Formats: sequence, C-alpha cells, structure tokens
Amino acid sequence: MGRFVNPDNSAFQVAVASEIYIDKTGMLAYTNKVLGTKQALICNSRPRRFGKSTTADMLTAYYSRGADSKNLFAGYEISNDKNFSKYLNKYDVIHLDIQWCMMDAGSAENTVSYINKNVIGELKKLYPEIEFADVQHLYGALSKINAALKQKFIIIIDEWDVLVRDEATNTAVQEEYINFLRGLFKGAEPEKYLALAYLTGILPIKKIKTQSALNNFEEFTMLAPGGLASYFGFTEAEVQGLCAKYNVDFTEVKRWYDGYFLGNEHIYNPKAVVSVMLRKEFQSYWSQTGTYAMIVPLINMDFDGLKAAIIEMLSGDIVSVNAKTFQNDMVNFTDRDDVLTVLIHLGYLAYNQKLKVAFIPNEEIREEFLAAVKRKKWNELVDFQRASKALLNATLDMDAEAVAKYVEKIHQEYASVIQYNDENSLSSVLAIAYLSAMEYYFKPIRELPTGRGFADFVFLPKAEYAEGYPALLVELKWNQSAEAALAQIKEKKYPESLVQYTGNILLVGINYDKKNKKHQCLIEEMKK
Repeated sequence: MGRFVNPDNSAFQVAVASEIYIDKTGMLAYTNKVLGTKQALICNSRPRRFGKSTTADMLTAYYSRGADSKNLFAGYEISNDKNFSKYLNKYDVIHLDIQWCMMDAGSAENTVSYINKNVIGELKKLYPEIEFADVQHLYGALSKINAALKQKFIIIIDEWDVLVRDEATNTAVQEEYINFLRGLFKGAEPEKYLALAYLTGILPIKKIKTQSALNNFEEFTMLAPGGLASYFGFTEAEVQGLCAKYNVDFTEVKRWYDGYFLGNEHIYNPKAVVSVMLRKEFQSYWSQTGTYAMIVPLINMDFDGLKAAIIEMLSGDIVSVNAKTFQNDMVNFTDRDDVLTVLIHLGYLAYNQKLKVAFIPNEEIREEFLAAVKRKKWNELVDFQRASKALLNATLDMDAEAVAKYVEKIHQEYASVIQYNDENSLSSVLAIAYLSAMEYYFKPIRELPTGRGFADFVFLPKAEYAEGYPALLVELKWNQSAEAALAQIKEKKYPESLVQYTGNILLVGINYDKKNKKHQCLIEEMKK
C-alpha cells in the first residue's frame, strides 16, 4: 500500500461518510464490463464540482489491492452485481492526481520526472524481484513487470489535463507530458500491461498533439456523455429524493440548479445541490471556483457575434454552436464557437446534443455570468440594460404605449446586432428586451412558436421579490393585433407553469405589424 501504487480506500471513505452521498457505484459495472478490452481506456471530462475526484477515488477503492473494500461497498448498487467480488481489490492500481503531483514537484517542469521517480520507487518495493536499474520511465517499469510476471495494471489519473490547460504555451512541458502519456497508453506494449485506464479532467483530449498519444481512448464529455450520463452528476430523481429528505422545495432547486441535459438525463451539479440541502439557502455556490478569472477573458474575446450570443443567453435564449472546431485547449480559439464550446466543457453553458445549441443552464450560472459582465462593464450590455430597465418599469406600470415604444426601440437598434431576419425576430428581440428582468425574475419559461403567432413568455418572480412583483405573461403576435394576443392568453387560461402561482399576474399582449413596422401593446392585470 503506497501513495501512488495500490492506495487504500480512505479517500472514498470520506465521501461515503459524508452526510450526503449519492450512490454512483453502478458505474463500476461498466468499467468491469470493459476490463481488458479495446474499450478499457476511458477519458471522462466534466466541469469542476461535478464529482470527478470522487469517481476516481471510488475506482481506486474498488480495484486496489491495497484496500479491503468489501464492507465499504456493501449495500451500494455494485454489491448486487454478479461480478462484484470477481474484480474487488484484485488489481495493482496506480492513482495519480496531476494537480497535486505538480504542486509537490514544485513546478510544471518537474512534474513528469517527479511521477516517474516516485511511482517507480514504489514499484521497486512491491516487486523486489524485478531489475529496475536501467528503467527511467514509468511505462518502462510496467512493461518490465508485465514481461516477467504477466501482471496487468489499472491506471487512474485525476486532473489529467491540468498541464494541457495551464501550461499550453510551455512547449517543453507539453512535449514531455505528451510523450509520457504516449508511453503509458499508446501502442502494442501498453495493451499488454493495461487492464483499465481511467482519465478524468475538465477538457476532452486535445485535438492536435495529445490526440496522437490518446486517440485510442473512449471519450465521455459534456457534449457527448454516452452511456455514462447519469454518473456525471446528480439525476433529477436523486435530487427529488434529497429534497423530500431535507424538506427543500424541489421546484426552487430545479429553477436554481437544473439545466444540464446529458443524454436523456437532467443532471444537477452535486456541489450546488449538497450545499442547498445543508444550508437551505438558494444562491450561487459557483463563485467559490473563481468565476471572474475564468469567464471574463473568454467572453471578452474579439470574435464576431460572441457578445451578442452571451446577451441572448443571459436573456434566456439559446444560440447555435458548432463544437467540432474547438482544439480542446485554452489557447487556440479561432471564433465564437470555440469560446462557447469551452464554456460548455467548463460548465458555464449547457448543450443540447440533438439541436446543437448552447444556453445558460440555470439561475446559479446566470448570476455568475451577470456578475462577470458587469465587472467588465461591457458597453453593449450597458446599452441593453438601460433600455431593458425602462421597458420593465413601463410594463410594471402598465404603460402599454411606453412598452410598445421601448420594444420598437430595441427591435430597431439591436435586431441587426443579433442578426435576426425573419418573423422569429420578434420573439428573440423580446427575449433580450426583458434582460433586466433577470434581476427579479427567473429565466422566462418559453414555448415554441405555433403558426403565425408565438406562444407565451412566462416570467415568475424570485421568492425574495414575489410580494412586490407580479408574474408576467407575455403573448406575441405577428401581423395580427394586441387584442388578439390578450384574447389568446385568456382562451388558454393559465399555462401549466402558473397554475400554482398565487400572486398577481400582468397579461401583456404585443403585436408587430410588418407593413408599418409598428408595435402595439395592451396590458391587463389579473388577480388570483
């Protein structure tokens, strides 16, 4: 039992002993299934606070010969699997946290040599019968052991991409690290000594140099989670169970922390959910990860359409994104799609795999974005907010004429910026027009356009503003009338999202006349 070779299960014990632990041991059934196959090399990338290290600790606790984990896993999902005992604590496991190794090594430049020296040192003690005198690299040591004893290893690397992310401009460090990875994982020799490799980090495998070292890995990412989606975070059913146990309003939890739709699963950030269960405070827990330092340099890159896309998403809209060109590093950005893609991998945006669109997933992340852009004081955002604030105040004052005027102003001055050129522009402009409402209201609930008209925007006030702010139900029409918009609202009665709402509601009907390019508005108050 060593620090890096065959660790014990103490790290995973900490996770299991925590007040809130959600059973994710079912993932071990998948890794057991692929052991010793072409699919046994796995790279699972996901954002910070999504349980990457806990998963790595779980794999180590299960496979390591340095642990006795039968009782630790008893009662959890994997213990009911027919192969549970077959693989339990049967492998020599090498567990590396590259971030920690870099810190202990003293620098990025010393990291690879630090790993080679320390891990080989532990292997010498574990296999005294093997001659290591001429071995300088970890992969050489593993090859020697396998040649003599046919021993296979499991290699688990946490924060595998830290040198790719943080040292992308350091050519010497990059070359040495890439060669280290290539020696460990690529070619016929590693296939002899590897039973399983599991890499976890934030970014997928880099598409240029690193790909030649790791292109034999099966990748599971925020863009394409594959069959591991339910292990990326907490599922909706798991969150509902926690809400019932801790007496926390699930509807509020969903508004604040839902939004990542991976595969067929709604996935929640584990850190945020645990925090709100224990603290009973609905707020952003994301700021603990240094949002400003991460977001501001990205969203201020001078790419056409980037800032407009951010404003659209802040307003609750979606934007299309081509995620195929991103090079999976923090240096090679060529257009707005590259920036949006890295924000998806970092967890600041969510992604719909089917529609290929990005969006801000929930209220927690929206607050962090707003704080970041306000800190930078974008001129574009300042202009939007000034007009938007006037529109919101006019709406709350039920000044229909002013609402029409401000919507028209935003439509004329900003539609060209966000490049809308069809009748859907009215819906899109309305989304950004009410940007200032995000301070008091949750992300607007929207339905898809139907026919020549548009369905509702529903704005529900946040709990702290519920007494002073009415809900807003906005119906849009194209080449019809504001009266028709209000009539449709009344005909529909209440959308499902407002059935349980007990406060006052403002019904806002807006029509755009394409011929004269004029907007018309009518507002009525409805008390429940």
